[in-house]
Amino acid sequence: MRAGALRAGAAVVARLGPDGVTRLEVLRSSPPLGLRQAAGSLWMVGTAAGPLPGDRVTLRIDVGAGAAVTVRSTAATVALGRSGSARSELLVEAAVGAHGQLRWLPEPTVATAGCHHRGLARVSLAAGARLVWRDELVLGRHGEGPGRLTSRIDVESDGSAVLRQELRLGPGAPGWEGPAVTGGAGAVGMVVVFDPGHPPTTATCLGPECATLPLAAGGVLISAVAPGASELRRRLDAGMVAGEVAGGVEGGPVRHSPELSDHGGEPARR
Repeated sequence: MRAGALRAGAAVVARLGPDGVTRLEVLRSSPPLGLRQAAGSLWMVGTAAGPLPGDRVTLRIDVGAGAAVTVRSTAATVALGRSGSARSELLVEAAVGAHGQLRWLPEPTVATAGCHHRGLARVSLAAGARLVWRDELVLGRHGEGPGRLTSRIDVESDGSAVLRQELRLGPGAPGWEGPAVTGGAGAVGMVVVFDPGHPPTTATCLGPECATLPLAAGGVLISAVAPGASELRRRLDAGMVAGEVAGGVEGGPVRHSPELSDHGGEPARR
């Protein structure tokens, strides 16, 4: 383990208030991940470089029944390292109550040369809960190849599996540059939309770089590859329009409960 490697945790608890507005009852974070509420969304802010080799960060999100939370980030996550360095990890564990909604819409993760990074997401949805989850991966900075990157997501709704998907990229990942994975593209991404009230969709191919696929448990998976991050976002957005789920990225305001501070769920000192 790298000397000085970070072990950090962050937590969000959101509940629907009697006025129909979601309030963040707990908002707790520590470096290298900061959480801030602004403009109707919850923002992830990098408060230290990284992730660096050996760093382990866990984010837990608890969205209560009927509440809605949108999570964004102020910048891309840049995984750093060097050949043979220890693995860094970001684990997101999210639970969404009945008829609640979570929209996970961060900026991309960039796997720089020499890094070894793993992103894990475990999402549990109660009956009637909705989910929009976007994951964009950029393979190296300009003019360099990527490091090692693993991205895995497990989604369950009311105890049944919706999606279990793992993608391994970079040196040592079998076939990652082949036509069945990236086809030599510099960026790869997906959006999963699960809405029990949305009518079933059909598979749609938007050329060799983007496709929408209905999930057996309901919802749709949009997958795309592209030369870079901006074109990847454009293709994923086009896939959401084709899958008639583009409205899933919209949502209502999120506000703090006025008697709670930004860090830790304790009453604010006055």
